[in-house]
Amino acid sequence: MNNRKRYTFGVMKTDEIFASGRMSHVIWKMAVPAIAAQLVNLLYSIVDRIYIGHIPDIGTTALAGVGVCNAIIILISAFAMITGGGCAPLASIALGSGRKKRASQMMNNGFVIIMVLGVILMVIFGLTIDPMLRLVGASDATLPYAHTYLSIYLLGTLFVMAAIGMNPFLNVQGHPGLAMSTVILGAVLNIVLDPVFMFGFGMGVAGAAWATILSQFASALWIILFLVSKKASLRLCFADMKPNGEIMHKIFALGISPFVMASTESIIGFVMNGILVKYGDLYVSVLTIMSSCMQMIAVPLNGFQNGASPVISYNYGHGSPDRVKEGFKVIFLNMTLFNCFMSLMMIFFPGFFAALFTSDATLIAGVKKAMPLFMAGMTVFGMQRACQTMFVSLNQPGISLFIALLRKIFLLVPLAFLLSHFFGAMGVFGAEAAADAFAAITCILLFRHIFPGVLQKMKAKQA
Repeated sequence: MNNRKRYTFGVMKTDEIFASGRMSHVIWKMAVPAIAAQLVNLLYSIVDRIYIGHIPDIGTTALAGVGVCNAIIILISAFAMITGGGCAPLASIALGSGRKKRASQMMNNGFVIIMVLGVILMVIFGLTIDPMLRLVGASDATLPYAHTYLSIYLLGTLFVMAAIGMNPFLNVQGHPGLAMSTVILGAVLNIVLDPVFMFGFGMGVAGAAWATILSQFASALWIILFLVSKKASLRLCFADMKPNGEIMHKIFALGISPFVMASTESIIGFVMNGILVKYGDLYVSVLTIMSSCMQMIAVPLNGFQNGASPVISYNYGHGSPDRVKEGFKVIFLNMTLFNCFMSLMMIFFPGFFAALFTSDATLIAGVKKAMPLFMAGMTVFGMQRACQTMFVSLNQPGISLFIALLRKIFLLVPLAFLLSHFFGAMGVFGAEAAADAFAAITCILLFRHIFPGVLQKMKAKQA
């Protein structure tokens, strides 16, 4: 008989839900609120860009300006993933093996990490804002809009870090609905405040930035209030925030993988915008729209991963190889089908997606030309996301880190420079497709080689 202590999270009992429920049902029970939250969260950037892109006379230029900021914004969010994507699975594994105190220490040490990182990032980017924006592709025409947006956004760095980094711990404790509501709160507030600040108060790009950081503040406050309340099974408390070298080492060891996976997306800005600006701001705007469309695929997948990962990690810590294997099948099937379907929609109907962001006929034509090539490699990327989700959930950071570096650093950067030399701006877009496809195939082959061994070790330990 399993004599592990049973921890109650609200109306859910972890042993009953995570360890014995049908895996497809459990994963979707956790994933649906997380996906809904991420879809609404997508509106943070999408709504901003839709409103900005439709500002009379300056919409296309302003959109390019805010687009170059995205590389820095992604990088800030990536640092929060050290805790959200690295520490949360470790806490879930600890809970699965019956070590609640250990899980609490992990969460609290993770909170300290993202707060310290938030202050450091706010200072560094604040002192180097214009050179940094130049580095990611801002031109003389787009720099004023980029500077205005980013200088305001940086004021909310701690809110962003807390909202992104601590929200996964609500899922770890079995509260997917609450995790969803915290994101929805901020996103709805952002949707409401955007037109009020931008057009009602005539603040333009500055209004979009203020709406975003106020919305993130609301989400962060909601999460923190819950995590210090008696309703939370894992609470934020000063006693467990005392830095523990071993725990912090483990957090960074696993968290570096989701950090690199997220931060390398900013390579699109640092490298691709830097190359594209040589061909004109129009191509930067084209990339901004296509990157936003790519987020329409990536963000729901992130939500599914946030919901599924605690289930896999718990069963890994619990020592249930059959349930881990069954969970992988659910994750692989759903991620692959969704990713492929959305990619094909964007390849065959690029004009429809471009028109969501702009009414500029020239810009729409540019997207229609580039999108099919840019998105070609994304058709198989869902399989890579499924495998990387499993690597992180099973505390296998090394492989996941290698794949993330392979895709953006080892492949995209050199290919973007090489192909642009021969094919101009279209070579940059082709580099994205080639890097995505090759990295996905490599990840799948590595997973097929490693995953059976992980299951065998679990079975041996179980025996």
